[in-house]
Amino acid sequence: MNKIERRLRRKRGIRKKIYGTKDRPRVTVFKSNKHIYAQAIDDDRGHTLAYVFDKMIGVKKNKDGAFKVGEKLAAILKEKNIESAVFDRNGYPYHGLVKSIAEGLRKGGIKV
Repeated sequence: MNKIERRLRRKRGIRKKIYGTKDRPRVTVFKSNKHIYAQAIDDDRGHTLAYVFDKMIGVKKNKDGAFKVGEKLAAILKEKNIESAVFDRNGYPYHGLVKSIAEGLRKGGIKV
């Protein structure tokens, strides 16, 4: 079992336990080799409510950039009158970039 398969296995276990709604969406994180993405998903309808990625706001893929991605997503969610969210780390360890996105969401006023 390689690194990606282990992450996907963790992801399936996490996904069974968390669920997003319109009022409290699931905020999921994805890291590619070049970029970092965050999106808020309403699992009831299967729709993405908002999304942000590093290239969209002109930051690099590092902790500071991830923090700004979280803050920007929080600002978009605030405009849509969403105060809280369920954080889906997508199988990644809660460390580094993933942790920075969560902290950015919290600083932006979203209860995670």
